[in-house]
Amino acid sequence: MSDLTTVLNTSQLRQLHLRRALGLVWSAAPGWTLVWLALLIALGIIPAATVYLSGLFIDSLVLAIDAGATLETIRPTLILAGLLAATILFTELLRSIDQWIRTAQAENIQDHIKGIIHEKSTYVDLAFYESPDYFDRLHRAQNDAANQPLNLLQSVGSLAQNTITLVSMASILLRYGLWVPLALIISTLPALYVVVRYNRRYHRWWEQKTAERRWAQYYDLLLTHSGVAAEIRLFDLGALFRRAYQKKRRPLREERLRLTKSQGFAGLLAGLFAILIAGLVMFWMVWQVLLGLATLGGLTVFYQAFSRGQNLMRSTLSNVGQIYNNSLFLGNLFEFLDLEPQVVSPAEPVALPTNLYDGIRFRQVTFYYPGSKKAAIKDFDLAIPAGQIVAIVGANGAGKTTLVKLLCRFYDPLKGKIEVDGVDIRHLSTKRLRRMITVLFQFPVAYQTTAAQNIALGDLKAGLSRSEIETAARGAGAHEIITRLPLGYDTQLGKWFAGGEELSGGEWQRLALARAFLRQAPIVILDEPTSFMDSWAEADWLARFKDLVAGKTALIITHRFTTAMRADMIHVMDEGKIVESGTHAELLVIGGLYAQSWNAQMQTAQNVEVIEGNGQPQIIQKTKA
Repeated sequence: MSDLTTVLNTSQLRQLHLRRALGLVWSAAPGWTLVWLALLIALGIIPAATVYLSGLFIDSLVLAIDAGATLETIRPTLILAGLLAATILFTELLRSIDQWIRTAQAENIQDHIKGIIHEKSTYVDLAFYESPDYFDRLHRAQNDAANQPLNLLQSVGSLAQNTITLVSMASILLRYGLWVPLALIISTLPALYVVVRYNRRYHRWWEQKTAERRWAQYYDLLLTHSGVAAEIRLFDLGALFRRAYQKKRRPLREERLRLTKSQGFAGLLAGLFAILIAGLVMFWMVWQVLLGLATLGGLTVFYQAFSRGQNLMRSTLSNVGQIYNNSLFLGNLFEFLDLEPQVVSPAEPVALPTNLYDGIRFRQVTFYYPGSKKAAIKDFDLAIPAGQIVAIVGANGAGKTTLVKLLCRFYDPLKGKIEVDGVDIRHLSTKRLRRMITVLFQFPVAYQTTAAQNIALGDLKAGLSRSEIETAARGAGAHEIITRLPLGYDTQLGKWFAGGEELSGGEWQRLALARAFLRQAPIVILDEPTSFMDSWAEADWLARFKDLVAGKTALIITHRFTTAMRADMIHVMDEGKIVESGTHAELLVIGGLYAQSWNAQMQTAQNVEVIEGNGQPQIIQKTKA
């Protein structure tokens, strides 16, 4: 009983997938779909008409020959020949139109489905991107399932067209006896079994091997991506990754071939059975002609109708198998599209003023990354007063960047809360909260666009002028870099497309800083803002840093104490907790972890001298001997 229930539930699920897929097709190209349906009906009826006309033509030709070839006796034959030729030409015309319509459908549907996948990819929580299961689902949706609605449409269309033609052919065969269409159906039943069984086996294999296929794709990316090309060559890793790729691909290839071989053999047996049935039926029809119970034209019509009927039955069963197969794969697409984020805006969000008056507060916050048993931060408390610059320093893995992700509400804490002006950020509109924040992430994105567009991406809603973009670039120290490019702010950056100019890591970071500062947000977060800069570029940027964040609440996460020392307050993190707090001078007096790390950094950089002046530490670059 449970097996029957499972089969019924699976069947219902397939029907649901079919309805959803056809709904996607309709929403993507309704006009093209209507025209396509009309063509299907026409193309389904015409083959039967052609067979019928060919039988009439042969019988007419035999009568004309028996009566003597005169204009009067051959006139009906010529008319039938003309109708037959016109039908064939009309069929070719419809097929050309059908090809054009299918192409238009395909383009619209593929773009529509891809757009839905892109929307879902940017909608789900950041946590999904740290889950192998999510990447498996995304891989299946992108690589295969994204095309399945179109394949399903083609299969359904072919099934409809073949069914119409098959019914027409069956109506022709019925006059020879009900047993003839039944023999036609029986001859193709083994083929149906082969199609359903092996489609199910292939889908099961395809799902089970998702991880292996992703590994192969990863090695392929390593061997072809520009980002790792230099290291591949320096460390001579090409052969290693080629072997790794082949190691993953070999069993996949061999297993796929075994499946295909097994399916081919089963298909051969099904085909031999169909030929045997067809031979017996045709022997019966020839015997009827020899007995004078049927004409040569009737034999021609019977042969074409039965032969085409068999081909149509095989095509119809193949369409059924494809629809079944597509419905299996569509489960992957809809499984991906049904993912829902856990971090969502409340139904009635609390309003916040444009600027901060109190500040930001972490209260007893505990957070674990998905799948991790170790807390990134635990019982964490931190106050960031409004209008101040606060620096967070600490070793890698201390939890510094986690604070950024939580404040932007990419994740929600397991325990505790984060407040902005005394309001729990879970009570705020997520979109409104993120509009209040601008961030320079630790690893800035190198967008393959013009320099101006790279910066303008920081605030798409503002409709900013070129002068505002240049102001942001000057503040980040990127203006001089951009003006040295061949087309200045209109220069294409990156090497992915023709005419692009590549930047150094520090130059890309300056551009990302400009992008972050372009958004006039009350909260500024800088995650390792000078990590890619040399000491001269860092000193130049630090000299104007306070002006850039004037009147804003700034949080700086950094390993460089020469950057942290500019803050109004410095917090030292270790193993997810604040262990020291104070100004630069106060922390040096305490002589704790900060002071030890500072002394180590200074010993490493003998050419840097720090002096106190006007209550603000100043960095002086010494001249090397």
